[in-house]
Amino acid sequence: MAPQQRSKYLAYEEPPESIKLARENSLQRIRQIYRNQHEITGQQADKGLGQEREEKLIGQLKAAEARNRLRVMRLRYQKIRYDEVNYLIASQPTALKAVRLECLLPPDLTREYMDDPMDRLQRFRVEQIVDDEKGIKQLNRVP
Repeated sequence: MAPQQRSKYLAYEEPPESIKLARENSLQRIRQIYRNQHEITGQQADKGLGQEREEKLIGQLKAAEARNRLRVMRLRYQKIRYDEVNYLIASQPTALKAVRLECLLPPDLTREYMDDPMDRLQRFRVEQIVDDEKGIKQLNRVP
């Protein structure tokens, strides 16, 4: 996959464990620095050292905000996609078309990797609907 395509694809994926740990560590450092600054309010710190700390803290805050924006964007995209696919499945005129579309477009991305999301009775009913050429067994679905 090309780097641009991969970056677009990975923007909506959950970050790896190493990134999650780095984010937690940076948040802990931010909290610790915040606590230390409140303790040192009465004391005068070296101006050069204080400026460096402040710049580092601002950089960490900006990085945390950017990660949060990406996370929110990813969750919003997944919710919109889930709702859209469910609406398409529910708006099919017949149960047969709805079952076919649901097989092609699973509404939940995590269900894609499961072996069989239906139990034996559901599987039997779906096979009846698919095998019915005259449309006799197709009943109205409850959305």
